Amino acid sequence: MRWHFPALREGAAHFDGPGGSQVPDSVATAVVETLTSAISNRGTVSAAERRADRIVLAARAAMGDLLAVDPTGVVFGRSATELTFHLARTISQDWGPGDEVVVSRLDHDANVRPWVLAAEARGATVRWVEFDTATGELDPGAVHAVVNERTRLVAVTAASNLIGTRPDLPAIADVAHEAGALLWVDGVHATAHVSTDVSASGADFWVCSPYKFLGPHLGVLAASPALLETLRPAKLVPSSDAVPERFELGTLPYELLAGTTAAVDFLADLAQPDTSASRRERLVTSFAALEQHEDALLAGLEARLRAIPGLTAYSNAKRRTPTLLVTVEGHDPQDLRAKLADRGVNAPAGSFYAWECSHHLGLGSAGGLRMGLAPYTNADDVDRLVTGLEEICGAAT
Repeated sequence: MRWHFPALREGAAHFDGPGGSQVPDSVATAVVETLTSAISNRGTVSAAERRADRIVLAARAAMGDLLAVDPTGVVFGRSATELTFHLARTISQDWGPGDEVVVSRLDHDANVRPWVLAAEARGATVRWVEFDTATGELDPGAVHAVVNERTRLVAVTAASNLIGTRPDLPAIADVAHEAGALLWVDGVHATAHVSTDVSASGADFWVCSPYKFLGPHLGVLAASPALLETLRPAKLVPSSDAVPERFELGTLPYELLAGTTAAVDFLADLAQPDTSASRRERLVTSFAALEQHEDALLAGLEARLRAIPGLTAYSNAKRRTPTLLVTVEGHDPQDLRAKLADRGVNAPAGSFYAWECSHHLGLGSAGGLRMGLAPYTNADDVDRLVTGLEEICGAAT
């Protein structure tokens, strides 16, 4: 599989996947072929118009298969952050004093600030859910403690991009829905590592980013078409009022949509399953194999890292993605990052926009050294990372 990733030929070991994965050749080819083909705005008259329409529908179908959702409820945008801001302004139109929104300290700021600002603009109240800093767990009971009949929406992550924690979404969904609230889930980090079924998770809205799972830079929102029909976003007068088009501002980036379809197809073929199976079935099989691969590498990586003197690991939840956040006593995270980069190991440091999470852990804006596995990570990469850290920290034997 690694042969399909041209970027790997540079020789670096990439543990920077949580910030954006490397791209397989088939994705790049799809982008280039779309950019160099005859294409126009979507329509049904010319071949160029029909090609654009096919690309959009194919991308909605691909994301529908990846997330197990109705393709007509798939919305594309520039990024998950932009989509969340856009929908936050729309959903909050009828909020007012007395209404409440719930956000968590575990989340990326893209699933915090849009809701905080929307609440402030409408005079609504923000309620915070804390997580356990020792275990990294976000207890559904903590959500229950702040949700009441005035709660309009609960925003939570499917997996922390900083420490990897995967909260119990169905349990949180039950809490939100019993109170009559909507559940908005940031699935950006989770979608890259675990098989996603939005309906089974209980989410009313799910956002993710293809560039986290081998695709191009783009944002995706998934919700039921019926729910989207109830929302009236600010839009241009002549633009379509149909769902999901009413939420998409301007002409879609057709080349990126083609790349997204190619990324989903690449993921579907990871485990070389039965080609007669549906794409959704093949994706489920592939993600099972992907999890097994990443979990096995994580077990070896984690055991060796935790043996380094002075190292503190903050990724301790029982259910989490293959993501580790660490600090080492006496070493600045950015210095560790730079010295690893000199050794051809890309492992960035910081808070990675998980502003509340990093501060709740007591790390402030400095954060820590974050290492994330990807489908293309192998045992040699892991060895280079651990050996490099051991040498830098004086722990090599």
